[in-house]
Amino acid sequence: NIDVPRFCFHERLSVAGNCRMCLVEIEKSIKPVASCAMPVMPGMNIFTDTPLVKKAREGVLEFLLLNHPLDCPICDQGGECDLQDQAMIYGSDRSRFYELKRGVEDKNLGPLVKTVMTRCIHCTRCVRFGTEVAGVETLGTTNRGIDTEVGTYVDKHFVSEISGNIIDLCPVGALTSKPYAFTARPWEMKGTESIDIHDSTGASIRIDTRGTEVMRIVPRLNEAVNEEWLSDKGRFAYDGMKVQRLTSPMVRDEETGALVSTSWEEALGKIGNYLKSEGRRDGIRAKGVIGGLVDLETAVSLKDFLNNASDTKPVLQTEDFGSRPISTDFMNDVSFGSTIAAIEEADLVLLVGGNLREEAPLINARIRKKTLQGNFEVITVGTGSEAFDENPFQSSLSSYNFDHTPSPVSLADLVEGNCPELSEVISNAKSPLILYGKNCIDDSVTMPYLNQLESILQTVTQSDMPRLNFIHPSAGSMGALGVGYNTMTTSGTLSTLHRKSNGDLGVDHLPNFVYAVGVGSEYAGFSQTLEDECRESNAFVVYQGHHGVASELMLDIADVVLPGAAYTEKNATYINTEGRAQETTRALFAPSLARTDWKILRALSEVTGSPLPYNNESEMKCRVSSYVPSASKPNYVVSPTIKGWDVQGTARVRFDTHAEKQAKWMNQNLRSSAFYQTDIISENSAAMAKTQSEFVDQPLLERINAHVSASPEEPLVAVGK
Repeated sequence: NIDVPRFCFHERLSVAGNCRMCLVEIEKSIKPVASCAMPVMPGMNIFTDTPLVKKAREGVLEFLLLNHPLDCPICDQGGECDLQDQAMIYGSDRSRFYELKRGVEDKNLGPLVKTVMTRCIHCTRCVRFGTEVAGVETLGTTNRGIDTEVGTYVDKHFVSEISGNIIDLCPVGALTSKPYAFTARPWEMKGTESIDIHDSTGASIRIDTRGTEVMRIVPRLNEAVNEEWLSDKGRFAYDGMKVQRLTSPMVRDEETGALVSTSWEEALGKIGNYLKSEGRRDGIRAKGVIGGLVDLETAVSLKDFLNNASDTKPVLQTEDFGSRPISTDFMNDVSFGSTIAAIEEADLVLLVGGNLREEAPLINARIRKKTLQGNFEVITVGTGSEAFDENPFQSSLSSYNFDHTPSPVSLADLVEGNCPELSEVISNAKSPLILYGKNCIDDSVTMPYLNQLESILQTVTQSDMPRLNFIHPSAGSMGALGVGYNTMTTSGTLSTLHRKSNGDLGVDHLPNFVYAVGVGSEYAGFSQTLEDECRESNAFVVYQGHHGVASELMLDIADVVLPGAAYTEKNATYINTEGRAQETTRALFAPSLARTDWKILRALSEVTGSPLPYNNESEMKCRVSSYVPSASKPNYVVSPTIKGWDVQGTARVRFDTHAEKQAKWMNQNLRSSAFYQTDIISENSAAMAKTQSEFVDQPLLERINAHVSASPEEPLVAVGK
């Protein structure tokens, strides 16, 4: 419990010894010693509060403040600045410096990080973070003495999916948040502890609000999940919650065909009238679809509501997996079975398809951390029968930021032993892990080989720990699968569940009542399929969500639109990719007439005459726990006991057509990074749109144009154009 001041030292970065603020006195030493760089030895007597130490620290602070500008009143770091705090505690009460202060030109690091480099004290935390954690060697120091500058030398952006963390690392106001600049002061805001739902990792965050507005989002320490880092999407996409919000219920006018605002009573009454109307030939054939940001409570209440409302077994799908049936008898089957922290105990990771930097940047940071420690192998393998391909048009986010071995063969060849060198490396590993994402589920060839590979590893390593680790595509998909969405009996079209004997289906195999919650992300690309199905069956469509989406599902098809609450506006449960139950906390109230999603469904069930059996949050938690027992234990991870994941319908090998291969190539090359805009909130974020343009799209376009002009005869040119 002894406080030693420091500026340059950080627990997760290498020792630099730049600032000299941590000077202590060691017995028999003639000079004070920088404690961060001094090894501990037996019998050493260390003094941290002697007159010599106090004088030394006061002198160090005087040197640091010689050229520091006196702009604390207009500095964004004011109120949470280490230099301010330590100057107050350890510094002198007067200055002896009356000369001109130096000035340093600001650097443009991109649309997220603001720089005022005159304030920089050269602690090099940002430099070491970029080199060691982010894997981006953009920042460095130039010149010496009073001319020292931290910068990029050649003007360029600091392009990384976790670049915003240098804002937290900077002990002064040299690096601050551009979107947050000059909007609020720390003492004006209320902090609320919550979790990030922009990916399936579930990083711990603090939401800072003032009045009815989210002002910023910063990470919290959680050693088991995110350590103290946060992805740029989780940190900066909050401005997407301020635009395109649904604030009142809307119904479609029968005469004009336009959506018009109305009261809750009328909107719920219209749905109730449809569900209770008589004379329908086949009754209610219901379908429920939920988006990637939907919480566990909403998924459960929608399932309960549709079970009551539908005359047949309702179809339940997620936007992430569409109509693909997935076996989810055990929660362990669809989880990151080894836990995120277990990566640091492994000695080999096999990455199958996908891109970890975009799908789970904080898990990617863990792997990079482990690679730098040594005795750790990373092997990348393509999905199914396709070998891993590092294409020439990858963006910087599409390429891995750590040393890895690309497999020269496909996953199928690797399993069948056609690459003995890699097979030997994998078989010699004591604790190997396999990481794979949604694209392996989409590829019907991949999963049988993955299960076969896991069986081989279990035999070789003689360990009960599951080797297959699935990285979910969104925060809500793990909980939805656990509740029963996309199972064999709830996914697909109604024709597979209620097929008529005469084979003449008409539209009776399609739903006539569709309830969509949080659907409409362009990245998921599921809206078009749902729109076509709704049109074909002329279904009654209810759209519920916190954002208005520019898709025909809401604008042209939905009969009723209901406004829900975003994750910052409700207490909700999410299951992260490990199977860890996590809870968001309401930081502010939903705007205008918007309400919590599960409460809307509870009110609607009252109108339809079949009220759901829960009236408050505690009763709702009990109902959720009946589906997912671990949901009642926040931050608890289910012990992995069941091995393997048998995805239904993957035994039959399917080959892509030429057109499908060309479309896949186009998607991989021309849209080679979709990290910044992957859900409804980030797709509405101005900060994320600008970052996507400057960090990804523009450099990629320049590379393609350069390729076209340099080698116009190559076949890739036609696609590039």
